[in-house]
Amino acid sequence: MSQATRRYTLTAIALHWLLAIGILGAFAVGLYVDDLPFSPAKLKLINWHKWAGVTILALSVLRLLWRLTHRPPALPARIEAAMPRWQRAAHHGTHHLMYLLFFAVPLLGWAYSSAKGFPIVWFGVLPLPDWVPVSDDLAAVLKPLHALAAWGLIGLVAVHVAAALKHQFIDRDGLLDRMRPGRA
Repeated sequence: MSQATRRYTLTAIALHWLLAIGILGAFAVGLYVDDLPFSPAKLKLINWHKWAGVTILALSVLRLLWRLTHRPPALPARIEAAMPRWQRAAHHGTHHLMYLLFFAVPLLGWAYSSAKGFPIVWFGVLPLPDWVPVSDDLAAVLKPLHALAAWGLIGLVAVHVAAALKHQFIDRDGLLDRMRPGRA
């Protein structure tokens, strides 16, 4: 198998890293803004958080469409053979759950914003429709669900990063090179 067929496509690599940066940034802003007193600065950061969430949702759609139309490279046979069954199951399960949460987290946030009656105007230009009715009771359910899903996603990201670092520094099997930008 050639090196090129063992690597992800440049598009897949770009979407991976853009989503990684977006998810970590949106999570950090969400944590930070939650404890701020009400102010113009808080409103500005909330809007940035919403814009990041919508961007993450759009990138997730692109990433899923790309993944469905461009098969990812198989794990190298020597790596797959060395992995116990539970690690292969964790590998696949973690990826599937991350994809689910790529969509669930921003959709729950959007629903919460709609339920609170706060519109989302993407980058201050494109107004997005509210897709749930204004309801304080619904908002009270959606806010903790959004937070729980975000923490779940960050937990899975941590597992994903830990596994990549294990492969890089303990196993030294080159698996991380498949997703590294600029490495041929």
